[in-house]
Amino acid sequence: MTDASSSTGRSSASPTARKVAGARRNPSVYGTEHTAPRWLRGAAGVSWRLLVVIAMVALIFYATSRVQLLFVAVFLAFVFTAVLRPAVDYLARGMPRGLATALSILGGIVFFLGLLTYVGYSIANQWSDLTKQFSDGIGQITDFLENGPLPFSITNDQIAEWISNGQQWVQEHAGDLAGQAAAGAGSVVEVFTALALAIFCTVFFLARGREMWTWFLNQLPSRVRDSWKTAGGAGWYTFSGYTRGTVIIAVTDGILAFILLSVLRVPLSAPLAVLVFIGAFIPLIGAPLAMVIAMIVALAANGLLSAAIVGIGIALIGQFEGHILQPIVMGKQVAIHPVVIALAVTAGTLTAGILGAVISVPLVAVCWAIFSRLRTLDPPMEEDESDDDVEPVETVEEIDDDEVVKQS
Repeated sequence: MTDASSSTGRSSASPTARKVAGARRNPSVYGTEHTAPRWLRGAAGVSWRLLVVIAMVALIFYATSRVQLLFVAVFLAFVFTAVLRPAVDYLARGMPRGLATALSILGGIVFFLGLLTYVGYSIANQWSDLTKQFSDGIGQITDFLENGPLPFSITNDQIAEWISNGQQWVQEHAGDLAGQAAAGAGSVVEVFTALALAIFCTVFFLARGREMWTWFLNQLPSRVRDSWKTAGGAGWYTFSGYTRGTVIIAVTDGILAFILLSVLRVPLSAPLAVLVFIGAFIPLIGAPLAMVIAMIVALAANGLLSAAIVGIGIALIGQFEGHILQPIVMGKQVAIHPVVIALAVTAGTLTAGILGAVISVPLVAVCWAIFSRLRTLDPPMEEDESDDDVEPVETVEEIDDDEVVKQS
């Protein structure tokens, strides 16, 4: 009976368990000397999974690039919906939601067209004075470069030679420039097409957004609806908070820049303030570019002191935005480390230019919000935990036969 039971116990052990037990007795027979280490097998498993994830991400980027116009239109529709939804919800308390949606969209269009009209009027009204100021300012800059305290000097003849070389280069590349202009005209058509499609989608998102989301959830299996509902709620909360916060911050930056430029009597104050407003939507690089352009205009029109004050003032506005406005307006809805923002903006710029720089941060914020809501956190690790507290890993030689049979 004992032999039978022992033989039955051995036969019931799995082939893997018997191989491990036999490897302990006779490693040369089973070839454990040539088995890959556990860390290498683990790294190999992680590697092929990472390759699958990278392939999926690459496929998504490729598919997005093929329908970039559609992607841009849907993204703009989400932006318009996030900005206008509070107004629609407020107006819908006293009127039909369809009428509230129409009034909100018309109000947004009127505001945008009024802003463009004011900018155009400012340029046309100041053009004559601006031409004279720019001429005097460029003369002062030229005199400073030629006779100033700099360790080098640039003469009028050198500047005239550079201008002549530039004109010659334009004449030689006139065909290429014409082709680029034609491509730019096509891009303008695409921009208006994307705007029209975005407004069309915004109408339905504002009027029937909840019904559309419910319909989408009903198309999914019931076992995954809760997860999708949770992920969608977290993503929309983060995206809408980021979009509204960015708009509020951009408007505040534009108003402060307009006040600063108007006090310093810098020409084109309104267009430069609009440029600061637009720059607020491009993380990291938008505000510095707007500041440089404003400083160049102030330098050419009013001199070096005015340009320095403009640069310092816009830099202080940026500090006010980063340390006061963003924590108050956005709070913890978009809590992303500056290093992650820098990497996201760089990757977005390399992938899709200015468009990628604009959409990279909200996309990363939404992905992180969804991941944070769906994940399950383990207990945090203590900072003073040392390697001495880690239990040693058992090797094949330390596993006895009985333990192998039990594990099998």
